[in-house]
Amino acid sequence: MHEDQKSQNQTFEAEVIESSVIEEDVFQNILIRAGRTVARPALEAMELLLDNSTPPQVRITMLAALTYLLMPLDLIPDFIPLAGFSDDLMALTAVIGIWRNYLTPTIRQKASQKLDRWLPI
Repeated sequence: MHEDQKSQNQTFEAEVIESSVIEEDVFQNILIRAGRTVARPALEAMELLLDNSTPPQVRITMLAALTYLLMPLDLIPDFIPLAGFSDDLMALTAVIGIWRNYLTPTIRQKASQKLDRWLPI
């Protein structure tokens, strides 16, 4: 890849991330419906996305996984009881697994605190 193309790709990635907005109340409502099993990796993905030290390629992957979670009609529609969020969980855990080296204790702690606030035990 030429240096100009690489620079354009990095600029594009940054623009995609900066233009993305996760509406926290919508996200919270989905996670409440999905439950703690789906909420934990979703919140970890969100914290990775929001952390400024996360590399752009990781942030874009997290954005894609969270977008998949937010889509009501996907491989297994979310409104189907019990099974509806299983594909979302698989997608989230897959991308978290790929980028687990970037999941710092601080990011895990932020996600865990938000999980306990949003879905108390």
